[in-house]
Amino acid sequence: MKQTNYAKYLEDVVNEEGILSNCYETFYTYSVGNQILAAAQLWERDEDIQPIATYKQWEEKGRQVKKGAKALELLIPFQYIKKYNDGTEIKDANGEPVKGKGFKSVPRWFGLHSTEPIDGAEEFAHEQKSPEWNKEIALKNLNITEERFDYPNGNCQGYAKEGVISINPVAQYPHKTRFHELAHNVLGHCSEGTLSDSEFTPKDIREVEAESVAYILCQILGFDGAKESRGYVQHWLRDDKIENKSALKIFAAADKILKAGKEEK
Repeated sequence: MKQTNYAKYLEDVVNEEGILSNCYETFYTYSVGNQILAAAQLWERDEDIQPIATYKQWEEKGRQVKKGAKALELLIPFQYIKKYNDGTEIKDANGEPVKGKGFKSVPRWFGLHSTEPIDGAEEFAHEQKSPEWNKEIALKNLNITEERFDYPNGNCQGYAKEGVISINPVAQYPHKTRFHELAHNVLGHCSEGTLSDSEFTPKDIREVEAESVAYILCQILGFDGAKESRGYVQHWLRDDKIENKSALKIFAAADKILKAGKEEK
């Protein structure tokens, strides 16, 4: 089975400005990672961004998937029993199997252009949705505190430590910096101590992961700073490479932060 190149899809959205906001408006019911995966597969087929749904969902919307249409693959979560190298199950202190969580790619979704109306059904109308994000709600849901900025380095835009972030009150792009510091926490970067981010962010895999999250969120939400994040990630990619594992972490962190800041209805 061909391995999905998530790293390439991340590079595609970094190199093409404006894609992410369009993806969110069309695929808002899906995770950030799946929004990007759906869009990338449609582009590979020379199709534009369009609503997607499963075979059954299209039937419920009054449309039939065309014969021979190829399904889009999205990620779905699954649980598995952890095992040692010899194949035996890993047990916890109570003798119960230790479970792990992962994601697998499943071909189950079809684009609107791969469907046709069912006779007598109402015309399909897709509702686009604009994103929303509330800082206070996000901090509460992520169990992260934003403390008063108190750092001796005047170039420092913000810093993160486990469960805590702080943003320089004169940071050039406070939203971008906040997303960057939240990402350090969500990605698990803070276990080794405090991470401070200056105007001259060092070239490091942790930094490019956090900055990629900031770029994705600034693009989706329309906040200032996306251009600068994009430039940093592009510069990093010219000399180095993002692995699939990092790309998946970036997608998951961006999705978690975005969902954490949604207003409860």
